[in-house]
Amino acid sequence: MSGKHGKYAYVEREDGWYVKVRVFKNKAEDDPERYLPVGPKVRSPPFTFQILKEKDLPEETREKLYQI
Repeated sequence: MSGKHGKYAYVEREDGWYVKVRVFKNKAEDDPERYLPVGPKVRSPPFTFQILKEKDLPEETREKLYQI
C-alpha cells in the first residue's frame, strides 16, 4: 500500500501531523538522504500511502520534517 510504486510515503510526526516524503530505494536505510520531505503537512494522509513513524527515521531527516 503506497503511492506510485512506493516512491512516496507519509511520516507521522510527534505532534500528530503527517508530512509527505520521497523515498529513494537505492540508498541505505540509515542514510539521511533516503527520505526527502516534499509535501505540506496534513492531518489525515491518503489511505493508499505507506505510513512511517518519525522515530524510525535518521535524526537529520527528523529535523527537516519540522521545517515544513
